[in-house]
Amino acid sequence: MEILISHGPMLVMIAAVVGFFMAWGIGANDVANAMGTSVGSKALTIKQAIIIAMIFEFAGAYLAGGEVTSTIRKGIIDPGYFTDIPHLLVYGMISALLAAATWLLIASALGWPVSTTHSIVGAIIGFAAIGVSVDTVAWGKVGGIVGSWIVTPLLSGVIAFIIFNSAQKLIFDTDNPLKQAKRWVPLYMFLAGFVLSLVTIKKGLKHIGLEIGAVEGYLYAVAVALLVAIIGKVFIARLKFDDTAEKSRQFVNVEKVFAVLMVVTACCMAFAHGSNDVANAIGPLAAVVSIVGNEGQIVKKAALEWWILPLGGLGIVAGLAIFGHRVIATIGKGITHLTPSRGFAAELAAACTVVIASGTGLPISTTQTLVGAVLGVGMARGIAAINLGVVRNIVVSWVITLPVGAGLSIIFFWILSASLA
Repeated sequence: MEILISHGPMLVMIAAVVGFFMAWGIGANDVANAMGTSVGSKALTIKQAIIIAMIFEFAGAYLAGGEVTSTIRKGIIDPGYFTDIPHLLVYGMISALLAAATWLLIASALGWPVSTTHSIVGAIIGFAAIGVSVDTVAWGKVGGIVGSWIVTPLLSGVIAFIIFNSAQKLIFDTDNPLKQAKRWVPLYMFLAGFVLSLVTIKKGLKHIGLEIGAVEGYLYAVAVALLVAIIGKVFIARLKFDDTAEKSRQFVNVEKVFAVLMVVTACCMAFAHGSNDVANAIGPLAAVVSIVGNEGQIVKKAALEWWILPLGGLGIVAGLAIFGHRVIATIGKGITHLTPSRGFAAELAAACTVVIASGTGLPISTTQTLVGAVLGVGMARGIAAINLGVVRNIVVSWVITLPVGAGLSIIFFWILSASLA
């Protein structure tokens, strides 16, 4: 307790710096892979994608990132073990943030899209199990996370496969692709509006304190989807395309329509992502600030200080702008060749998976969801369309994320404990 009183301000300052570093890593890795499909399909330039992501990620993090956040992320450890040793929990949270941020920096430099959630969870497990006691960790929840490595990409891949094949059969493989696009694209716009509204409601708005019931949420989503479909139909009707042009020219025009759709999906996913994943950076930071502020008392939910959310939002934006291009290149170009229609199928499938996971309580990584969806689109064109070397590297990076995060966290925890003993 004396340690927290004497070193409290310094510990909060260190936690703020490493919290910003963690948010920077989220921007460089997680946000970049969310924008990768838009850039890879040439619906957006890399500059446009970064500007859109900066606006919507920051808006999501700041407006819907949460006034109150869970101090122990995902309930992975039992805070009861730290009642008499709160300073170890403070050291652990700082070590976990630094470990996860360091791994994200390494992965981003290599262009590997890894899970920021799994990075921070692995880091928290490491310091708690080795630094305190193996019993502090809820190992059942860890098993659920490992299981999600298979379930999440598989689910999003299957959905992407179905969406992409439906677009091929209904639009691209017909005698008049442009005419069929005008008929069917509003339906895809309805589906996109519905799913993305649900993502925003379930993943974003709940953090503001807007408690929208399940039935109300679906009604709002249907209303938004109808509005999007109507606007889309009007917009497509105004486009002047030559229906008699040769097929290859018609394909180009159809892809232009899907490119517009991709911009909409990218904005919504960025907002939902910012609101949800900023907690990976600010959760442990809020825990440190709360424990120091309460002189060692550990609470399950901590009210956020006014400066924490903007710090997280700015960190995300800085990471994307400075270092995001490497992971964007892997997702957009490395796995398979993307066009706007393929990129749209992948992004919509990822959003569908997020909604399903939110409804069922499945632990999910947005990174693995999106990579699985891009793989699903590639598989629809045959195994030869996929760069298996890149896929192998991505899968290896997923498997080592938990142990690497845990290992780094243990090292940083020992260094911090020894330095402030």
